[in-house]
Amino acid sequence: MISYLKGKLVYKDPSHAIIDVNGVGYQVNISLNTFSEIKDKEDIKLSTHFHVREDAQVLFGFATEAEKQMFQSLISVNGVGPSTAMVVLSYLPPNELKSAIIREDAAALQAVKGIGGKTALRLILELKDKLKRESTEEVPGNAGMVRNTIRHEALSALVTLGIAKPAAEKSIDVVLKKSGNTISLEELVKQALKNA
Repeated sequence: MISYLKGKLVYKDPSHAIIDVNGVGYQVNISLNTFSEIKDKEDIKLSTHFHVREDAQVLFGFATEAEKQMFQSLISVNGVGPSTAMVVLSYLPPNELKSAIIREDAAALQAVKGIGGKTALRLILELKDKLKRESTEEVPGNAGMVRNTIRHEALSALVTLGIAKPAAEKSIDVVLKKSGNTISLEELVKQALKNA
């Protein structure tokens, strides 16, 4: 099993990164949360989860151990696969997701694209007690960014999450108009997802 990768970040977008580890390029699927953490770095270390299916072998990477643990908790739930877990983690950072599950906030979970009522209830039912027992680990916040860069990155993220480009652009512009340059990429994407 590959526990982590440490090397040079040679490519990144909101859905995946390529890390050069001693001359070998590993493609790693990432969440929007992890993208925000690594986007300004050259040398990085990502905790990883190696997922094997009949038709593919896929590496998932996480900026924090807390996000990796949340991902593994999510995929342990019946009916939640790795792709769905990454979408959930792109909408909600690990600490917010943990809080929503513990509070039994099904509405917050259903705000995630692809999570319906039954899945939200299943997540709460299967993970609530487990997450209550675990200690809480804070996820570092993200500093403000230049408007054009943040707009472009948010647009890429929304399109990756399945939102049509024109709708995504309109939604992002509405959020940016209200908040100015004081909004983080994660918050911009979250608010734009609600408006899209």
